[in-house]
Amino acid sequence: MTAAVLLQQYGKLFQRTGKPVLDLACGTGRNGLYLQQQQIPTIFADKNQTALTSIAAVPSTDAKNCWQVDFEDGQQQLQPNSYQGVVVFRYLHRPLINDIKQAVCSGGIVIYETFTVENRQFGRPNRDAFLLQLGELKEMFSDWECLHYFEGIERDPDRAIAQIVCRKL
Repeated sequence: MTAAVLLQQYGKLFQRTGKPVLDLACGTGRNGLYLQQQQIPTIFADKNQTALTSIAAVPSTDAKNCWQVDFEDGQQQLQPNSYQGVVVFRYLHRPLINDIKQAVCSGGIVIYETFTVENRQFGRPNRDAFLLQLGELKEMFSDWECLHYFEGIERDPDRAIAQIVCRKL
C-alpha cells in the first residue's frame, strides 16, 4: 500500500476540529497537504526552510503552521498531548519515537512508514541509522492498538518498508 493509499484509507480517523496532525519530516508536504485538503488541521515540520516556504505558498496553508525544526540536534522536543495524530513517511530518528508517542493525545493516531534493513538490496537509504530492523516498528508501538501493519517489499519503485497505523490507548 502506498503512502497515498494509506492516508486515503486511514486519514479518515483524523478529526476536522481540535488539535492538529503533525506531518513530521514533511519534505515537500505532499502528505500533510492531502490532509489539509480534507479540512484536517495540519502542522508541517521539517528542517528544510526552502521546502517549508513552498508549502506556505500554497493558498490554503497558513505560514504559521510551517515549523522549521531539526529534531536530531536535541534542541527541540514535541510537547506532550499536542496532536491528534502524527504522520511520518520515509524518516527514522529512533530517539524521537518516545516524543512522538507522548505528543499524541489519548485516542490519537500515528501513521508511520519507513525503510527496513531489506532496503539495502534496492540502494538508498542503506545505513543502519535510517533502516528499521525486522519487527522493530511494530515493537515500538506494541503498547498501542494496531489498526494496520505491513512489513515487506513494495514495487514501483522497489523498496523494503514497514508501515503501521496505530491508536494510542
